[in-house]
Amino acid sequence: MPLSNEKKASTAMVVVAFTILYIVWGSTYFFIRVAIQHIPAFLMASMRYIIAGSIMLLWCTANGEKVFVWKDIKPSIVSGLLLLFIGNGAIVWVEQYLPSSFVAVLTAAAPIWFVVLDKRNWEVNFKSKETVIGLIIGFIGVILLFSENASHVISSSGNKSEIVALIVLIIGSVSWSAGSLYSKYNSTGPSTSVNSAWQMLAAGFTFIPCSYINHEWNDFHWSQIAASSWFAVAYLVTMGSLAGYSAFIWLLKVRPATQVSTHAYVNPLVAVLLGVFFAGEKMTAIQFIGLAIILTSVLLVNLAKYRKQSIHVSTRAKAA
Repeated sequence: MPLSNEKKASTAMVVVAFTILYIVWGSTYFFIRVAIQHIPAFLMASMRYIIAGSIMLLWCTANGEKVFVWKDIKPSIVSGLLLLFIGNGAIVWVEQYLPSSFVAVLTAAAPIWFVVLDKRNWEVNFKSKETVIGLIIGFIGVILLFSENASHVISSSGNKSEIVALIVLIIGSVSWSAGSLYSKYNSTGPSTSVNSAWQMLAAGFTFIPCSYINHEWNDFHWSQIAASSWFAVAYLVTMGSLAGYSAFIWLLKVRPATQVSTHAYVNPLVAVLLGVFFAGEKMTAIQFIGLAIILTSVLLVNLAKYRKQSIHVSTRAKAA
């Protein structure tokens, strides 16, 4: 009997998909920063997801998929609000106050929240020493990064909005993990493309009232948007939301999930390099230490998952 549901794929295609996943998703932090330099944060997020979601929905329709089934749309809307509106929306809003490289470092802790919130697998996960140690180390890294910024603000040399931004970023990271779990356990649609299209549209349209409430239109003029910001939005739509997400979904079908999850190690490193070399951002020694600690914790958590998966496959092989 087959040991895996993974499909065969050419090595070249796998390499291309992983390259997109590593580089593109890591670069989105930098391009969000570029985009919101001339476009209000919530308006930019609304544009990005409405355009990307519409393109994907049209693509699904052209391929004969059923896109207007309410029982499938409803869970997509919920997961879209958790993942993209709160999760990614937090990143967009926070980058007005914090460097994109630092934001990427702190959001690297998302796999930690995933384990904490995955109640269905608590019994299995918390029996693993690697997982427990990984969680403890990860929280130490998060506290270290948070305390550095808190000390900076308390010393009166920083802005109090930085602390608010940190809290919002952590809430966004938790929401992203919660949305991932909700989508995993509740998605009913036959197509991941249809689900993701409705997720993006739900988030995109929800950002519109937020933009008005935040008074983003008061002093905003379309003519003031620089070419660099338009390019950044186009990049986020095509590469970040369409190519990046498609590569992620495709890789989950042809490669082990633990291997696909390695993007969690590479994305923050790409974001840091882009932020430092192209945006003039600076990373402190504490932030580099925090990044190393968080990535170590994610490695331990994924190592535990990999071992569990290997044992499961070995058991199935003996039973075959």
